[in-house]
Amino acid sequence: MRRLSPEDILFLLLEKRNQPLHVGALVLLKPPPDAPDDFAAQLAQRLTSFKRAARPFDRRLAERFGLPYWEKDPHFDLAHHFVHLALPKPGRIRELLAMVSRVQSAHLDRKYPLWRIYMVEGLEDGRIALFAKIHHAMVDGVAGVRLLLKSMDTDRAASCALPPPWEVLPPKTAKPRPPRTPLTAGARALDVGRSAVTVAREVRKTWEDRRHKHPDLVTGSQTQQSVMNTAITGSRRFAAQSYDRTRIKAIAAATGASSNDVILAMCGRALRAYMLELGELPKRSLTAFVPVSVRAEDSDAVGTGNQITLALTTLATDQPNALASLHKIKRSMDYNKQRFANMSQGELLAYSAITLAPGGLNLLARRLKHPPANVIVSNVPGPRAPLFWQGCEVDGIYPASLLLDGLALNITLVNRCDSVDFGLVGCRRTLPSLQRLLEHLDDALDALSAVID
Repeated sequence: MRRLSPEDILFLLLEKRNQPLHVGALVLLKPPPDAPDDFAAQLAQRLTSFKRAARPFDRRLAERFGLPYWEKDPHFDLAHHFVHLALPKPGRIRELLAMVSRVQSAHLDRKYPLWRIYMVEGLEDGRIALFAKIHHAMVDGVAGVRLLLKSMDTDRAASCALPPPWEVLPPKTAKPRPPRTPLTAGARALDVGRSAVTVAREVRKTWEDRRHKHPDLVTGSQTQQSVMNTAITGSRRFAAQSYDRTRIKAIAAATGASSNDVILAMCGRALRAYMLELGELPKRSLTAFVPVSVRAEDSDAVGTGNQITLALTTLATDQPNALASLHKIKRSMDYNKQRFANMSQGELLAYSAITLAPGGLNLLARRLKHPPANVIVSNVPGPRAPLFWQGCEVDGIYPASLLLDGLALNITLVNRCDSVDFGLVGCRRTLPSLQRLLEHLDDALDALSAVID
């Protein structure tokens, strides 16, 4: 049995009927050129032969002394977790996204391991799709993508020899801990003391910058309530599209910004246009929570739960000029990077917990008139080379993340080869015509490209 971290437990406690807290990913796949007509059926039959599960896919929730634990499911049933579906005709992307919207709205059953994978055939262009969802208490978005990528390969033939995601990872042998001695205990206490001093110093600097109204510091008190900061229903709408990564990198190189700064500027421009259409654009700029992974690059991601912190940035929606908005976002993110660079992983988590606590408490107490941020924008690293899954070429990886009361829109994206795959999840009732944001993202990329031509 493995105890959950406090952050993982929080994702379980926050889950409600209108607030399922799993994350997902839609993967579009091109079958091999010589694939038979019943390729999808044959593939589904092959996948169902893998009836075992590796960590964390074999773990279900248990309770001991009132605390939740992960335990190995002694009655693992693949039929509950792997589902083979066919789209209704005509099998357009519209029907696929509608199906994902419905699946993303449904809760995972806590009596079973908290994940499900749907393989979908029937797309009119011959592609098939994979939609995987897993509870955020098990993994964060970065770990979830890494788990998915472990079942893929850069070689088409080699990918056919790999097992599916739920069986791809062998059980990992835990390294024995060194014996506890007075010397090691003293060193640990010294490290804890040093970390406390570092966190206190950085928190003090932040509060001083706030008091002196540092132009690049963004705090929750600056966030103005918008239409996105309302109570949500349990119904979701999912929208997805890919954008040219080479264009984004070119804008970044020409302006001295990072690719992530450019993506945030795209989101800010798109949200400004969308809010103007609704007649709901706040006078002050929209702000965004930007999850930052503190997971080690070589982390196996197995059973490690959540390892993320949050940065708060402006989206510069009060700026009508595209280049001016990009520069403003860059300065805000540079401020966050400078502050974060001075801290270790544990110190970052403690710093964020302290500085974001007032806004987080408002969110938990549903004081929606004082939101800590307007939206979540998350950038997840993806593969840098073309990949194959079970002989199929990967043609898109579109994340589908979670919503909270007071945060009715989540924009998550995966950087993949020469494209950036956006996945938008919104409350169906709160945000009408969510797909319009995809068009506005297109327009935003054009506007930012125009300033460097």
